[in-house]
Amino acid sequence: MIEVVPSSWDGHGAQLRLRPPRALTRRQFVMLFVALSGAMWIVAMLGWWGGNAFAPAFALLHSAIVATALRVLWRSGERGEEIRIGPDAVEVITSGAGMVFRAHPYWVRLGIERGSERISLASSGRQVRVGDFLGPAERRALADTLQDLLAAASGRNR
Repeated sequence: MIEVVPSSWDGHGAQLRLRPPRALTRRQFVMLFVALSGAMWIVAMLGWWGGNAFAPAFALLHSAIVATALRVLWRSGERGEEIRIGPDAVEVITSGAGMVFRAHPYWVRLGIERGSERISLASSGRQVRVGDFLGPAERRALADTLQDLLAAASGRNR
């Protein structure tokens, strides 16, 4: 998901907030866990009733593994990137590492590799990839948006 917002009150520059797309809300994730664990517990109880004494233990283990997997999946959706483009600087800030890139917009090169599969910003020998968690269509839109914003910030669009 790409969100474009003006970065300052005077209208110079822009800020892009990138977040991975989520298919489910938090409530839907909980309901998915309940459905998967509930089905497993029904099968485990039928197995226990049929004579398998270890079925409830395996159901408990299965529930813990599903809960852990869904938690990790949910946490991976919380990452994000923020790209600030202004007349004085281009900054890339990630949710985990903080500011990872800063350069003057005139010297920043936009790299688009293999049909918008990889997008990078480079300056003075430093390079940072952006939008890796976005889908192909969103990466193409990001590349177009970055190209326009960098041209406007560096004065190359005149």
